[in-house]
Amino acid sequence: MPSSGGAARGPVIVHVFAKTDVGRTREHNEDAFVVADLTTDDASLLPTVRTHEAGERGSLFMVADGMGGAAAGEIASEMATAIVLRELRRDWLAHADPTADAFAAALRRAAVVANAEINAFAAHHPEYRGMGTTATIAGLLGDTLYLAQVGDSRAYLVRDGVARQITKDQSLMQKLVEAGELTEEEAERSERRNIILQALGPEATVKIDLTHQKLRRDDVLVLCSDGLSGQVSRDQIAEVIRDQPDLVAACKQLIDLANSAGGPDNITVIAVRFDGEGLSAPAHSDEVRHRVYPLADSGNTPSRGVDRLLDDQSGHATTPVHAVTRETVPVRAAEEQPLVTEERRARGRMMQRLLLGALVIAVVAAAAWWLGKARN
Repeated sequence: MPSSGGAARGPVIVHVFAKTDVGRTREHNEDAFVVADLTTDDASLLPTVRTHEAGERGSLFMVADGMGGAAAGEIASEMATAIVLRELRRDWLAHADPTADAFAAALRRAAVVANAEINAFAAHHPEYRGMGTTATIAGLLGDTLYLAQVGDSRAYLVRDGVARQITKDQSLMQKLVEAGELTEEEAERSERRNIILQALGPEATVKIDLTHQKLRRDDVLVLCSDGLSGQVSRDQIAEVIRDQPDLVAACKQLIDLANSAGGPDNITVIAVRFDGEGLSAPAHSDEVRHRVYPLADSGNTPSRGVDRLLDDQSGHATTPVHAVTRETVPVRAAEEQPLVTEERRARGRMMQRLLLGALVIAVVAAAAWWLGKARN
């Protein structure tokens, strides 16, 4: 069981920068991110946050990649980041006992509440039905990262020049890799690599993958949407972080790499370097991997009612909405659904081709009959 406190021996210094880019093919940016020093309650990229000492309440880093079409994706990602930050301010900052368990539970619960709000918002606005967003939420407390994951945005930890993924994609490809049906290389090339099994919003309940990772001095956390991870390899990410100590330049270079590979999607990256006396130097015995953080309760339903989640005391929506347009990105909420959906779509395409072929044959036959009759 993880330690109950996560207290570091001395200060942990956070150096962070984040950048988002629309990419080369999309008209609008449906990604969103938030960076916050939770101890000072400062959510910005001002100098006071870009380099800060992690205090008793820790720090927050989050990337969200929206989907759903007709402005829904941008709304969903903006709602997710705003709600997660709001819930941590309401519950975690006021919590009497800032332990690791309390922090991990607060992160997971914030994601669950975000799911409930987005789902309820879509139910009250039929034009946005099906809206959703991925969420990779990383919280630093003491010398440990705690991560709440939904969808296929990713968290990598770069240590000693090697990048390792510490989140697990909630995707069809990940399930096929785990089942031994595909290799990781085949999954990265698959046309179905964008099919995800969960997102915040499409379903009333969601299962949060809650994990943790002990940090070492000079570790670098990279959070990104699949606009980066789908175009830039893990080794390329490690190379940029290893060779570029300036995080502003590193973020720009990573986005440039994704755009030079075609930039087919929005690209968002957060890079965080950790140092200070509160962190130990890396050791050969250290492990960097996906590691589940155990909590007793399921945490899949919010404690507050959806009606209160939707509206504040004045009766207005709790999250501002900005209408834009975007492409529809497929979202799947149940693990079995993508396979069924793909089969149905394949059968539908086959039927369309058969019907079109039959129609063409009928038209050609009718034309031949008419021409023959006319000649006679």
